[in-house]
Amino acid sequence: MSFRRFLDQAAQSGDLIEINKPVNVNYELANVAHALEGRPILFNNIVNYPDWRVCAGPCSDRKYFSMDLGVPVPDLIAHLAQATENPQTPPMVESGPCQEVILEQFDLNDLPILFHLPQDGGHYIASNVVITEDPELGRNMCYHRLLRLDKSRFTARIIERRGTWTAMQKVDGDLPVAICIGVSQAVHLAASMSAAPDVDELAVAHALAPTPLVKCITNNLAVPADAEIVLEGRITRQQTQEGPFMDLTETMDITRDQPIIEIDLITHRRNPIYHALLPGGLEHKILMGMPKEPTIFAEVNKVTRCTGAIITPGGSSWLHAVVQIEKGGEEDGRLAIEAAFKGHGSLKHVWVVDTDVDIYDPAQVEWAFATRFQGNKDMLLFENQPGSSLDPSGIHVPGQKSRTAKLGFDCTIPWGANRSKFTRGEYGPVDLDAYL
Repeated sequence: MSFRRFLDQAAQSGDLIEINKPVNVNYELANVAHALEGRPILFNNIVNYPDWRVCAGPCSDRKYFSMDLGVPVPDLIAHLAQATENPQTPPMVESGPCQEVILEQFDLNDLPILFHLPQDGGHYIASNVVITEDPELGRNMCYHRLLRLDKSRFTARIIERRGTWTAMQKVDGDLPVAICIGVSQAVHLAASMSAAPDVDELAVAHALAPTPLVKCITNNLAVPADAEIVLEGRITRQQTQEGPFMDLTETMDITRDQPIIEIDLITHRRNPIYHALLPGGLEHKILMGMPKEPTIFAEVNKVTRCTGAIITPGGSSWLHAVVQIEKGGEEDGRLAIEAAFKGHGSLKHVWVVDTDVDIYDPAQVEWAFATRFQGNKDMLLFENQPGSSLDPSGIHVPGQKSRTAKLGFDCTIPWGANRSKFTRGEYGPVDLDAYL
C-alpha cells in the first residue's frame, strides 16, 4: 500500500480534486486546501517548483482510511486495536521507489515546504513521520513538526520525556534520523498511535497493510520503501528557536529552544508528490485523535461492554470523546466515564451514550444529552487532574504536567426506567423514485 495507490483510489472514487492553476506555497496553497478541507487535493502546478506536485487532505476523513485499508468505518477501531496488539515484522527489500533519485548535493529550499500562516515562524513540514532507534527499546516512529532554517537544517519540536527525546538521552553525540514524507495511510496511523515504548510502530503499520522497508543510505535505519521523500540526517545537540506554529487546538503554540536536525542526504521517487498537512486542520485532528480511540475502547471494555468510541473534531480531536456502551448495570455509565479518562490521559470531557445513538452524528449525541441527562446526578467532575498542554484554558507551569478539571456526562437511559419513554420514534422507509 502506498501514498500513490491511495490517490489512484481517490481518483477512481471521485473524491480526488485536481488543481492545475499555478499555486504558491506561501499562504496560497494552504488557504486553498483549507477552503476544500475534507477532500484529497492534488496541486499539479506549484509556482517555482516545476518538478513537484503537492497533495493535501489524504487523511482528512475516516472514509479514506476505510477505503485504503479495506475496513468499514465502524470497524476501524477494532482493526487498529488488533494491529497494535499483534504487530507483524515488516520485510526488508533491496531497493524501493523512495530511492529512485538520490541527492547528495541538495538545498532544502528546493522542496515545496509550505508557509501556512502569517503568524508562523517560517516554512514548516507537518506531514512527516520521523524514524529513530532507541539503543534499548528499538525502533520508534512518530511525528515532529520541522521548521526549515536553511539549505540543510531544520529545527524540530521534540516533546520532553517521549520517544525521540528519551532516545537522545541514551546516545553520545547525534541521533540518526530518517524523515519520511508522503507515506501510506497505514504508516500514518501507526506513527500516530501511543503504542508501548518497546513496540515497533512500523510493525504495527505492516499489521494494518503491507509495509515493506528499505535501508537508508547514510545510516542503519529502515524506512517505508514506497515513501515519496526521505530525508536522512542527525538530531544534533545544538538548539535554536522553534515556533510560533498553529497547533491542534487552532491556537498558536509558543516559541521554544529546540534541537537542530542536520540533513545529510535526500532520496525521493521520480516525479515526487509532497504531502502538505494543514496544522489545526482535519488531517491533523484525525491523525491525533483517531489512534487514541482503541485505547479508550479497550479501557471501557474492562468495566462494561463498549460498542464504540470516537474522539470528536469539535474537541480539537484531542480533548473530547463520545463513548457508546451496552449498559448492563446501574453504575456502567459512571464506570465508562472513569475508564475513558484512563484510556486517554489528555481527555477533558466525555459523553457516554447508549447503542441506539450514532456516535458519528453530533446531533444524535446532543439529542441524548438533552433527553437522557440530568446535571445533578449524571455528571462527574474531577478537579485538578493531569491534562493536556494543548488546552489553552488549562493550568500550565513550566517543567510540570499541565492540570485541568475534567467532566463526564452519562447520557444513557437511567437504569430501570421505562425505556419506551426515552426511545425515538422512527418513520418508515420510502422509495422516493415512486413519488418524484
